[in-house]
Amino acid sequence: MAASIAVALLAAFLTPLIVYWLTTRTRKPLPANLPPGSLGLPVIGQSLGLLRAMRSNTGERWLRDWVDRYGPVSKLSLFGAPTVFVTGPAANKLVFGSDALAPKQPRCLPLILGRRNILELVGDDYRRVRGAMMQFLKPDMLRRYVGTIDAEVTRHLDAEWAGRRAVTVLPLMKLLTFDIIATLLFGLERGAVRERLAAAFADMLEGMWSVPLDLPFTAFRKSLRASARARRVLEATLREKRARLERGESSPANDLVSCLASLRVDEGGGGKQLLTDEEIVDNAMVVLVAGHDTSSVLMTFMIRHLAGDPATLSAMVQEHEEIAKNKADGEALTWEDLHSMRLTWRVALETLRMIPPIFGSFRRALEDIELDGYVIPKGWQVFWASSVTHMDPGIFKDPEKFDPSRFEGQAPPYSFVAFGGGQRLCAGIEFARVETLVTMHHLVRRFRWRLCSKENTFVRDPMPSPLHGLPIELEHMGVASPCKTAC
Repeated sequence: MAASIAVALLAAFLTPLIVYWLTTRTRKPLPANLPPGSLGLPVIGQSLGLLRAMRSNTGERWLRDWVDRYGPVSKLSLFGAPTVFVTGPAANKLVFGSDALAPKQPRCLPLILGRRNILELVGDDYRRVRGAMMQFLKPDMLRRYVGTIDAEVTRHLDAEWAGRRAVTVLPLMKLLTFDIIATLLFGLERGAVRERLAAAFADMLEGMWSVPLDLPFTAFRKSLRASARARRVLEATLREKRARLERGESSPANDLVSCLASLRVDEGGGGKQLLTDEEIVDNAMVVLVAGHDTSSVLMTFMIRHLAGDPATLSAMVQEHEEIAKNKADGEALTWEDLHSMRLTWRVALETLRMIPPIFGSFRRALEDIELDGYVIPKGWQVFWASSVTHMDPGIFKDPEKFDPSRFEGQAPPYSFVAFGGGQRLCAGIEFARVETLVTMHHLVRRFRWRLCSKENTFVRDPMPSPLHGLPIELEHMGVASPCKTAC
């Protein structure tokens, strides 16, 4: 029995190596001016080394060591495919601005989120979908909803923070961002429908980054089933929003789903839908995942840093007290108030520079591409990681130092890419800015905090997550909740 298991394991290990060797024999010759580096062992390549580094939270250092050895454009092998790792402003410009590179997400993501989501699209399809989403996410629209987000934040702090001696930050930030998305982007009232979406979403997240094995009892199977439940909620929501629009009972400005449902190809509104129903639901799923995770991680790590940086916290408190003293009790924040939160947004940007929520991602070369005198062959993977550029001392002086003042001016083009860049600039950047600034305004005025754990570390799984979710002890500052007056 043991011998047969050993043979089976050996066969499972050798089969991909044999297939790889046979397929590479028939490929066309590679160009002579490939980037420097090493492809390592067939199939395995450098995958195990990078994965080990990520599990021990030294992934950024592993990549910087690789760049020190081979330069900003280098070849390696990751997850069974030949890969070119690129870093630096010129490389970032290529990654975010070239139609010769197509997104290549982990196989589980399109299966869970849908194949027509914006992360998978290229060319005209990408521009069409992004343009449609920007109809609601552009600043001129979002300025109308600062008060709505303000009400969600104050309700959340009253319900989950007020009166408590200690809280765990990351799960609470995820709860807050889900509530903001459900209210503002999906237009869902609190109740059974919203609770079904929340439950399905929580189950879906557990298998988002799992091995895509659709077998009983796997995390991926559970995530697929949860995804189907979440999609049914969103499909029903879309049908309801469209019916209300047709009856004249609601406006495209009510929420993102209504906005997308209202768009037509011609300006008169009588033509065919700009987006298919599948595209609306798929991209609502992306908004749910991206808006939930990235903003909650950003605000969690801002709180984590401010616990040990009293000077920056004091300056932020002063900034927000100046705004508050010019407002009546219970008066919600406005778009104009956000423009006075310059220091707070610089703190957010510096947090993103040092701990970007997205470690990196892959692209696929649709044709031979030249970069820095080297050729990236058609069909190869291209891997980029923002942290290597962000921690380059040639771009950001003393990169290990937390210094929000570095964002008082404009960063060099494509050097700060926490939100992407070029045509791939995150459509939700303004939405993230509004919810971050509103949340931090109320937090720094109502509370002070101290980290419960002396071990101030975090891991990536794949998003950065602080130890134990960042438990903190709270001190209440006696600032009355605006919600007590406004609500």
